[in-house]
Amino acid sequence: MTKPRLTFEEHEELGRTLADIRDEISHRITQLSNAYPRSGPESAPYRRLQAALQELDIARTELDHAMFREHPDTGETTVYYPHEEDRGTVIRSVRRR
Repeated sequence: MTKPRLTFEEHEELGRTLADIRDEISHRITQLSNAYPRSGPESAPYRRLQAALQELDIARTELDHAMFREHPDTGETTVYYPHEEDRGTVIRSVRRR
């Protein structure tokens, strides 16, 4: 039995969400690289987030290809790679003292 696949609208929502998550991970990688060494034992969180970012990029590319296969008439590259102004913001909780 074939699974139903995502609708174009579901691809749009997922694309925006994954772009936001990528932006947040990228921000956190920069934060860690400014606070901890990039090599040695203390760099493990930095390296793992770098690897997560690479895997996320691969997943986005594969989803982009799937969207074009499934919705060739409506697919757009901006679904998984939205312009800056079309992106949301991942909610960040910041403790204030």
